[in-house]
Amino acid sequence: MGSSRGTYYSALKRIARVANSPLSLRRTCNSIAKSTARAMQANGCRILSLDSQKEYLITVGTYGLSDLYLKKGPLDARKSLPDILEGKVVFIADATKNERVQYPQIALTQGISSILGVPVLGKGEAIGEIRIYTREPRQFSEADKSFLLSVADICAVIFERAELHHLLEQDYKTNEKRRKLSQASPLPTTLKPVSFAHPSEEDFAKLLDFYCIEWLYEPRSFPLKWEGGKIAEMFTPDFYLPELDLYVELTTLKQNLLTEKNRKLRQLRQLYPEVNIKLLNKNDFLKLLAKYGYGPLGEAKVEGIDRVLYTHAQIQRRVRTLARRISRDYAGQRLVLIGILKGVVCFMSDLMQHLSIPVTLDFMAISYYGGDGQVVKITRDLDSSITGQHVLMVEDIVDTGMTLNYILSHLSAHNPASLRVCTLLDKRARRLINVPLDYVGFEVPDEFVVGYGLDYKGEYRNLPFIGILHPELIKGHNL
Repeated sequence: MGSSRGTYYSALKRIARVANSPLSLRRTCNSIAKSTARAMQANGCRILSLDSQKEYLITVGTYGLSDLYLKKGPLDARKSLPDILEGKVVFIADATKNERVQYPQIALTQGISSILGVPVLGKGEAIGEIRIYTREPRQFSEADKSFLLSVADICAVIFERAELHHLLEQDYKTNEKRRKLSQASPLPTTLKPVSFAHPSEEDFAKLLDFYCIEWLYEPRSFPLKWEGGKIAEMFTPDFYLPELDLYVELTTLKQNLLTEKNRKLRQLRQLYPEVNIKLLNKNDFLKLLAKYGYGPLGEAKVEGIDRVLYTHAQIQRRVRTLARRISRDYAGQRLVLIGILKGVVCFMSDLMQHLSIPVTLDFMAISYYGGDGQVVKITRDLDSSITGQHVLMVEDIVDTGMTLNYILSHLSAHNPASLRVCTLLDKRARRLINVPLDYVGFEVPDEFVVGYGLDYKGEYRNLPFIGILHPELIKGHNL
């Protein structure tokens, strides 16, 4: 089975016209999915984008697939045909029996047999996928694969155009309404073409974006009742928060709606006891944020934060990644970690817990004198000799590089076997001396950041996240 080259050529012409139209991202991708499935004589097509954390796949266009199949659960990029995001074309002969398929049981109930998936590549990296589904077992030809890759190239342009539009829109909003919570978004979320059913859901999403909490809107439908072997009732929670492994259903104070939702939640918990779900009104959600140290009901330590740059979960994921790289690079060796008090304490503590090699710790303390902050004085030196040792200098943040350059020169004089630098934050925009950085957590903008050990006038070190201090608090302060 397969379409002729003439059919594919005609389909590509239609797809190109749609791609160049003023339609929304969702409508554009739905139209492309329809043309693609029909040209390939397939039962369904799904266009997916990779979220900003590169952990989940979000549907941006679909054709021919049931609502139950689309909302079977969040698609984990590491579990759902992961080879596609490595740039490979993936063919699954039987989706009900292949371990690379995340939900084989749902594929069985929905009659999905064969799957063909290709990556959507942007600047050499996977930013999404296109998947073709058939109900009958199917072998795909090279012409089929070539056609689908051509469609993926068109989708890559559409994705990047949508992202550029989003960035320009966010930049405009930031300039116009910078101090309003509803418009604050430090890191644009990648391709979330969502039409919310209620304004409260949009407000909820904006609040999640402000705190950099990743979310998926209506990602899964749970069957609650069956009649005659068919699903008679389903429940679709409003949001899923992957970092918290939590489904959230929003509600108003209307008693009739609240009673019905509570009934469905009781059924869901009985049928799916492993699912963590909460029914929240606005006050409930603010209390939930406060539990994690966020939001207006959080502790006073959050006051003065303009916006959250990196959440605690994001930091921990990055720290684990750095620790794995360091452990691999120093395999079979002992390592001395050296930090400058006090800002590095949180980072150093978390980093060493994830290292799988023997380590020892040492600390230094410094002060500045001369009135201009450019001259460094060591007030506490190392307790032990580092001569002949492998040394990793651990920093909380590197900006101008002047202090780090001085410290590295001081340590080099002790003749260590090797000397490298690991920093959680790199404020490259402030660099005056080009010091070598071997391991970097995040590159941050030229703004005053606090939290996770970083302070302003001795405060904010105990924040669980890294945030940007409100500009009014640091007027006249030299960053």
